[in-house]
Amino acid sequence: MYSRRDIGRLALASLPLARAFGKLDSHVNGVLIGAQSYSFRDRPLDAAIQGFVDVGLSECELSMGHVEPEFPRGPDGRAALRKWRLTVPLDEIRQVRRKFDQAGIELSAYAYNMRDDFTDEEIARGFEVAQALGVKAMTTSATVSVTPRIAAQAGKYKIVVGIHGHSNIKDPNEFAKPETFVEAMKLSPYIAVNLDIGHYWAAGYDPVPFIEEHHARIVTLHIKDRKKNQGKNMPFGDGDTPIREVLQLLKRKKYPIPANIEYEYDGGDTVAEMRKCYDYCRRALA
Repeated sequence: MYSRRDIGRLALASLPLARAFGKLDSHVNGVLIGAQSYSFRDRPLDAAIQGFVDVGLSECELSMGHVEPEFPRGPDGRAALRKWRLTVPLDEIRQVRRKFDQAGIELSAYAYNMRDDFTDEEIARGFEVAQALGVKAMTTSATVSVTPRIAAQAGKYKIVVGIHGHSNIKDPNEFAKPETFVEAMKLSPYIAVNLDIGHYWAAGYDPVPFIEEHHARIVTLHIKDRKKNQGKNMPFGDGDTPIREVLQLLKRKKYPIPANIEYEYDGGDTVAEMRKCYDYCRRALA
């Protein structure tokens, strides 16, 4: 059995071959279908990149979990992670970008989850990492209370940040209700939305009219299927999230918003399940 390190080495060794047959292109009838690399959270970066290649996805929203090392939970681990963030050489981050370029995958956004316990230096460092990655945008699962500090740095670095929401409508410090996104966007032209259509649906809202109204301020979508009323994540087609309606809207209106699959339901082999998700999206756009 291969270790995680072995898988990473094998995947890295195969990356030059991945492009032997031409650059990847996962546009489907004008809609770019990509993925949040969190979908491949069961494997390290190099194997995750190979997962994109195996599925045929040409665009990635890169999770911080594929960039940052793991540290033990608790105060000591948190301190070690903070030190790493503030001191990691940016050349190491640029090497991450080169791996995606080598594989023919567009790196469109960096997902860096900034919460209330982040220092201003940690927030700023996220933008420096995004610059080193050469991405056009960041996404973040943030709190309402930390967003003004994010907005200040976004304006300084001139990088748009898409706020990611969940389905917790009971906590006013979490992004779930449409008005929380709208209020956040008023803080700065650099604050935008990373709409997770599954979470938004499970919270009791329809993503289609929100996308129509705010499409110019949406940096990326997360495509997943959930049931209404806080229902769990489901295989695509087994929930009732309007995935087809959302994708058809992007197609019809020609909105240049990446539709990124985020695989979170209980399944089997990650690559096999991601292929199923991608196939579902292609059928929805036929």
